[in-house]
Amino acid sequence: MSVTKGSRAAASPVHFVQSDRMVLALLALLAVAARFVTYGNPALGFDEQFYLLVGDRMVRGELPYVDIFDRKPIGIFLIYAGVRWLGGEGFVQYKLVATLFVIATAWLIYLLARQRAERWGAGLAAALYILWLNLMEGEGGQTPVFYNLLVVGAAWQLFAAMRAPERLVPRGALALLLIGLALQIKYTVVFEGMFFGLAFLWLAWQQRMAWSRFVAFAAAMVALALLPTTLVLLYFWAVGEAEAFIFANFLSIFGQGKGSMAVQLPKLAEVSALFLPLGVIAWFGRGALRTDLLRHDSRMLRLWVVTAAFGVLVYWRFNSPHYAIPLLLPFCLLLAPALDARRRLGAAIALIVLVAGQVVQIHLIAIKGGNDAMRAVAAAAKPKDSFIFVYNGYPGLYMMTGSPMPSRWSFPGHFNAQDENNPRALGVDPLVETRRILDAGPDAIVDTFPPYGLGNRETRALLHRVVAERYRPVLCVATRDRTRVIYRLKREPWPVDLSACRPEVFVPVKP
Repeated sequence: MSVTKGSRAAASPVHFVQSDRMVLALLALLAVAARFVTYGNPALGFDEQFYLLVGDRMVRGELPYVDIFDRKPIGIFLIYAGVRWLGGEGFVQYKLVATLFVIATAWLIYLLARQRAERWGAGLAAALYILWLNLMEGEGGQTPVFYNLLVVGAAWQLFAAMRAPERLVPRGALALLLIGLALQIKYTVVFEGMFFGLAFLWLAWQQRMAWSRFVAFAAAMVALALLPTTLVLLYFWAVGEAEAFIFANFLSIFGQGKGSMAVQLPKLAEVSALFLPLGVIAWFGRGALRTDLLRHDSRMLRLWVVTAAFGVLVYWRFNSPHYAIPLLLPFCLLLAPALDARRRLGAAIALIVLVAGQVVQIHLIAIKGGNDAMRAVAAAAKPKDSFIFVYNGYPGLYMMTGSPMPSRWSFPGHFNAQDENNPRALGVDPLVETRRILDAGPDAIVDTFPPYGLGNRETRALLHRVVAERYRPVLCVATRDRTRVIYRLKREPWPVDLSACRPEVFVPVKP
């Protein structure tokens, strides 16, 4: 049974929120306010800079996997290619588009939560989703920021089918098509896709659907989930590049390292700690959640939470908290009745997280550098006759400087990370490709000190052997705990400012 709309309106701390439209406006305002500090920061996230770079190259006629390598499905690059049609440099534009996705996702969270909670609890569940993104490196345009909208859309179809079983088949078809589109943003959605497909089949079984129709329904959902990926594969086959697509999307991941247990377990603990405040809400609101468990849709929601958690654990990458964002979506939705029951606690945690999220963003700017730092590096690295090589630094420098790509493998992590130090991961030996790039004589090289702790020592030793022979540092841009160093050819006259260089910049790099 749905919660009545007026039963506690007078007692609500936000009784001035009189309509769903007002809630939507407040969620939009909150999303913009929470993310506003990021809009002017092109250095926000290295992944996002690279997605924008690939999108920019697509607009110029280049093909992902063929002209520029990455493992992400083409959907995320199509989004960023679309962003490039909005004009400007793209850095602000992609963040605005991501904000629209966040608002739409939060709105669907609210509408789903309203089936189990009053306006306050539902609105706060949606607000917590918006706010928590700032703690999990979801403040920009990471993949879950986009595909979560499609996943919550699939959830909307599932819960609607539970309320109106006569529309089960078309809703199941639409839900799995949405999952198929989400898979073309990131393949890890497959676990949630399996959950939604099995959930629809369970509903069909409960309806005693005829066996032949049941099998056809299952086959149709699988086909629709695979349709977007199949169409992309057919396109690459038609242009003669199916092998490149298959390797990048499905095979290269098996050559990539994931770090040792000693590396991943502490990171898992850090990611888990981010969910503790949400766990506090669940604990103090456990009475409301226990009552909520009597509802069929609530039991289904709990299975979704378990599935999302399973997907996060199976992927086994916790170097960045954004890998756990898929769990954030159903968890916030689950908490709506508890947020109704513990309104002051929920409001207090939301306020704390709003402030904490801003502190995190300021901290990230101090560590990674912001607009001024990135543009200073770009100015010093601008190519003169050939290209630049960003060994360890901002991928967006290729766009800012107008430099040609030094290689098909242009994401810095492909060269500087030990996890990528395997030809089966990239389709090329990173040491061989680094040597080829350096032999071509880049005008400028960008590196970062101290080096990445889990870095590729072989490529770094080669880089700095060549740097010592042919290049000199011309500028250091220091942030809180690292220094971006720009090297240019010794024979080239260039103004030198090493005042911000830390001592380790001048220490010879050993193999």
